Order: sequence, then structure tokens, then C-alpha cells
Amino acid sequence: DSAAPVVVDDCRGVLLVYSDGAVVRRDGPGFATPVRDDGTVEWKDAEFDAPRGLGLRLYRPRQRNQLLPVFFYYHGGGFCIGSRTWPNCQNYCLRLAAELGAVVVAPDYRLAPENRLPAAIDDGAAALLWLASQAGPAGDTWLTEAADFTRVFISGDSAGGTIAHNLAVRFGSAAGRSELGNVRVRGYVQLMPFFGGTERTRSEAECPDDAFLNRPLNDRYWRLSLPPGATVDHPASNPFGPDSPALEAVELAPTLVVVGGRDILRDRAVDYAARLRAMGKPVGVREFEGQQHGFFTIDPWSDASAELMRALKRFIHTDGRFD
Repeated sequence: DSAAPVVVDDCRGVLLVYSDGAVVRRDGPGFATPVRDDGTVEWKDAEFDAPRGLGLRLYRPRQRNQLLPVFFYYHGGGFCIGSRTWPNCQNYCLRLAAELGAVVVAPDYRLAPENRLPAAIDDGAAALLWLASQAGPAGDTWLTEAADFTRVFISGDSAGGTIAHNLAVRFGSAAGRSELGNVRVRGYVQLMPFFGGTERTRSEAECPDDAFLNRPLNDRYWRLSLPPGATVDHPASNPFGPDSPALEAVELAPTLVVVGGRDILRDRAVDYAARLRAMGKPVGVREFEGQQHGFFTIDPWSDASAELMRALKRFIHTDGRFD
């Protein structure tokens, strides 16, 4: 008799992978978070890829007297977990819409290990192209009566930040911009982007085991999300890997990179920004001392989260200034 399957990979108790290859998912996150919806923001769901059953959640302030910038938010979760419907994502997007005075677009994307990279990146692009399809007379009036399609900002948290980077590369040329039609991307915000590499950085090597994102979990996410046999120098994980596209020719919109002083990914994000600045790209870094990975979704009402909201508001309402 064969032994009963056992769990070989556990991602926060939300994703369980068994020795026989079976995958079991929970509907929600592994921590309880009440949704704080005071009614000042209205929201609805829409589908952007019907064959794959992929949807997104749209938010807009109830009170507005002009067209508002559009702020994309791709959720995190190591490409393995997460959803636009999770309470922590909902809270963050409600606050973004209210405090930034923006239409917020929060897409889902296919998750690993069932759908390995670059599936999530392709879905991120599909969500942005869906927005472009709405920027015309046939668009959903719920969106068109509120959104300024000429002022779009692409942001992502952790794995979502990696998606944002890859979208900047794909659409950072004349040909890429032509795909977007009337949509104009004014800037990118990478919130603690989830980058990897075979050579450990100092923040990875010194990351404590009790960190929200620790080294074993970080490595597990990459092992489950990258194509089988790939290393973390794969182009989907390492922007400067041996097979990654050269970035010198990318026409990068102003990009704000947000890092936490205690985040395992801190050093990779800082290095990413420094390399792009050396190429002459308009990139700024905003570091939050003492903060660990995902602080703004773990507690969207903390003082650090409020400070981040102020930085994001300055960035989008000045069309990409970092000061």
C-alpha cells in the first residue's frame, strides 16, 4: 500500500501542496482582518479575461467633481497566494481610492504552482489592455465617467511590484505605448518588489526567521512559481539576470520604489533603483525605516501607512515627482 500523501509545501496555511502533486487552497488569508468600509468609496467587480475567469475590482470616491487619475494595484503573495477579494487588499484599496482621490483598479491573476510564470505577468498586461479597451465610447460608464485615462499609474505590492516592472518593460517603447491606445501611463510605483537572484544579498542573508517574509518562504515562493528547473536568475524574477532583457532602451516613466528597512527584499530593490538611475532613468526610492515586508497591507492604518499614502498622493498628483 502506498503511503498517504503528505504536505510538502505550506504557504502561510493558505496554499498546501501535497506529495502526490495535489494543491489545496483556502479562500481567504491566514490572518483575520475586518473590512473598514465607511461608504465614502464605492466599488464593483468586472471581468477582464472571461475564458480564464479573471476579474478585477474597481473603486472610486463617491464624491468627485472632476475626472480622477487611475491607480492600478496588483496584489502580492509570491505569485502563489492572494486575491483582490481578501480583506487586507480591500482595505488598502479603499484607502487608496479615498486618500489619493483616484480610481483604483485591483486585478487578480493566475497563481502558481498551477500556473507558473510568466502567466501572472501576462495576466497583468491583459488587465492593463482591458483598461485601454474601456477608454472610448463603448467603455463601462461606471468607469468612464470617473477615470482620466491619460493619467494612469501602475503599482504593485511584492509580486505585484514584479508585475509592474515587467509591464514597464513591455510598454516602455513606442510600439508598447501604441498597444495602450488612449491610455497614458504616467508613472510606476513598486511597493517592496519581489525580485530574486542566485547570489544572496545582505538583507536576504541576515533576514530573521520570524520575519513576515523570511528566507524559507521567499525561496518556496520562487520554487513554486518559476518554470520547473529554472533558477531565480530567470528573467521573470531577476531584472538583471543573464537572460533578462536589456533595460537601457526602455523608455521608463517616473518610477517610485518603496522599500522597508527590515524587509528581506530591501537590498534588491535599492540595487534595482540604483542601476536604473545609472542608466539615466527617472527612479526614486522611498525607504521606511524599521518596516518589514507588506507593512501597509498588514496594517493599513498605521503611522507608516499614512506616511506612505502621503508619498503616493504627492507622486500621482505631480505626475511623477519624488520630492
